[in-house]
Amino acid sequence: MHTITSATITDVSTIRQLAEDTWWPTYSPILEKEQIRFMLDLIYNEDTIKKQIEEGEQIFLLLKEGDKAVAFAGYSPYVAEPAAYKLHKLYCLPETQGKGYGRILINTVSRIAAGTGATKLLLNVNRHNTALSFYQKMGFDIAREEDIAIGPYWMNDYIMQKPLIP
Repeated sequence: MHTITSATITDVSTIRQLAEDTWWPTYSPILEKEQIRFMLDLIYNEDTIKKQIEEGEQIFLLLKEGDKAVAFAGYSPYVAEPAAYKLHKLYCLPETQGKGYGRILINTVSRIAAGTGATKLLLNVNRHNTALSFYQKMGFDIAREEDIAIGPYWMNDYIMQKPLIP
C-alpha cells in the first residue's frame, strides 16, 4: 500500500536523505564520485530545497510505503515554454524499483499538469542513465541533447518530452 503526499518544509530532510540514498547507486556507474558529491551538495542542500518549496519554485511529491518515504518527484510549470511542465526530479529507493512507483509519480505529475492545460511534460536525463529506457516506456521521446555546465562538471543530458492529454 502506498500514499502520495505533497512535501512541506518538514519533509526537507526526508527529500535530502532519499536523494543521498538514490544518487550513489544511480550515478556511480556513470559519474565520478566527486561530481556526485558536488551535485548532491548543490542541488539537495537544505536551503535550496526549502527555498524551492517555500517559493513554489518546485512542488515535491513524496510516495510512502506505510509511514516510510521511498520515492519523490519534483516538478513545476516550465517557464521557458508555455503550456509545458517540467519533471525536475524523480527518484525511487533502489530496493523499491520495479514496484511501479516511478510510473505512479509520473502519471500523477502528468495528470496535475494536464489539469492546468499543459500539453507536454519535459525532463532531463543523463544520456548514460539506465532510466532512459524507463522514460521511453512511459511515453517520453528524446527531443534534443543538452550539455549543461554545473560548477567544474558537465551534465550530458537528453531533453525528453511526453505529450499530455487533457
